[in-house]
Amino acid sequence: MVRVQALKNLCGNHEWKKLIMVHHWPTTVCKEIENDCRDPPNYWTIHGLWPDKASECNRSWHFDLDEIKDLLPDMKHFWPDVIHPSPNRSQFWKHEWEKHGTCAAQLDSLNSQKKYFSKCLEFYKDIDLNSILLKLGIEPEISYYQIEDIKNALVSVYGVEPKLQCLPPEEEEEIQILGQIEFCFTKDLQLINCTDPKVYAPFLQDALLTDETPMSLGLYVCKDGPVFYPPPEKTHL
Repeated sequence: MVRVQALKNLCGNHEWKKLIMVHHWPTTVCKEIENDCRDPPNYWTIHGLWPDKASECNRSWHFDLDEIKDLLPDMKHFWPDVIHPSPNRSQFWKHEWEKHGTCAAQLDSLNSQKKYFSKCLEFYKDIDLNSILLKLGIEPEISYYQIEDIKNALVSVYGVEPKLQCLPPEEEEEIQILGQIEFCFTKDLQLINCTDPKVYAPFLQDALLTDETPMSLGLYVCKDGPVFYPPPEKTHL
């Protein structure tokens, strides 16, 4: 309780309104950072659970892997470090906790590392994005989809509008690439439209840590029009 109270005191200028549950597509992550990822997952994985207006609320509350040891099987599968796929890597989780989790911990339901990571895994499984996209007939393709069609299909299932983020085309004749899909939650942990004007998301370019320096995804809210949902690239040993 002392730690939680200290957190609330530190977060005077870090109040937030909504949580953003972020899924990312590993193939796009690898393309963005020009990393020759070896066999990235061929399913949507967790990027993080982000309060909308706060970051690094308590820099003294360091990540402790021991607190989530019983979650590691699910963490490694659903929340892998796409860039550093070694099973012993926890740098990505450390980053997400220290930047976002320490702020989400303002809620009693998220006020420990165990609660924060457990809840994010729970959201991921409940949303079940991979299965839903397949049921909707939205699969990685060499042809293009329309952003509006993907949005409408997702709204038909979830009843709320998620936010789609894309990589911009590198050349004028190229097409934007689908990179992230976000779902927004109130502080009562209820789904809400991400298009709600009250939902503010300053973390459109969150960092995935390398060993030494942060790397930011150059994503933006997808524009209406065609979008490429890239199939996983085959790698060679």
